[in-house]
Amino acid sequence: RHPPEMLRKTLPLSRTAMAAARSMRPMNARAASDYALPSLPYALGALEPIVNAEIMTLHHGKHHATYVANLNAAMDKYAEAEAKKDVATMIALQSAIKFNGGGHVNHTIFWTNLCAPKDYVEPAAASPELAKMIEAQWGSIDAFKTAFNAKTVAVQGSGWGWLGYNKATKTLAIETCANQDPLSITGLVPLLGIDVWEHAYYLQYKNVRPEYLKQIWQVVNWKNVAERYNAAK
Repeated sequence: RHPPEMLRKTLPLSRTAMAAARSMRPMNARAASDYALPSLPYALGALEPIVNAEIMTLHHGKHHATYVANLNAAMDKYAEAEAKKDVATMIALQSAIKFNGGGHVNHTIFWTNLCAPKDYVEPAAASPELAKMIEAQWGSIDAFKTAFNAKTVAVQGSGWGWLGYNKATKTLAIETCANQDPLSITGLVPLLGIDVWEHAYYLQYKNVRPEYLKQIWQVVNWKNVAERYNAAK
C-alpha cells in the first residue's frame, strides 16, 4: 500500500517555500539531497502493454529525477539567499521551486496511482463508498472517465488531469493544472493524477493524447485512489 505522500516542504507557494527554507539546516550542514527520487512500486515494464518500459525508464529515471535535482538546487539557493536576507533572489527562486517542487509532488503521486494490469481492480471493489460517490456525481464510472478525459485532453501544451477531493464541500472534482502546478494550489486534495506531458506517452502513442487517456484507465490503481480518499475525508 502506498499512503498519500505529503512531502515535507513541498507546497511551492511563496509563504510555504519561505517557511520551508527557514526550517532547513545551514548550508554547510545540509544533507546532499533533502529530496530524493522515490523508487517505483513495480518494475519498469510492469505497466505494459499500456505504458511501455522505455517510457517508464525515461519518465521516472530522467524527467522525475531532473525535477528532484533542480528542486534541491533551488532550495539550496533559497536557503543561502534567506541567510543573506536577499529578498530579491528569494522571490526570483519561487518559480523554480514551484515548477520543480510541483513536478516532484505530482510524479510521486502518479507512480502510486498506477499498477500493473494484472493487479487492476474496479473502483467498486477498491472502495464501494468512493465508487458510489463518483456515480452520484457523474452518473456512472464510465461517465466519469468520459468527463475526466474530455477535460484532460483539452489541456493546452503540458499539464495534468486530476480527480480531487474538496474537504469543504465533501465532494469530488475533476480539475486540470498547467505545467507542473500541483493540485493543492486549487484547494483540492489530489486523489488521482494523469500526466499529459508528451514525455508521458509520446514514444508509444505519438501525438494521440486521446488514445493514451483511453488506455491509461487499465492501469489506474483504484486501491491507491481509495486510500487517498479515505485519508482526505
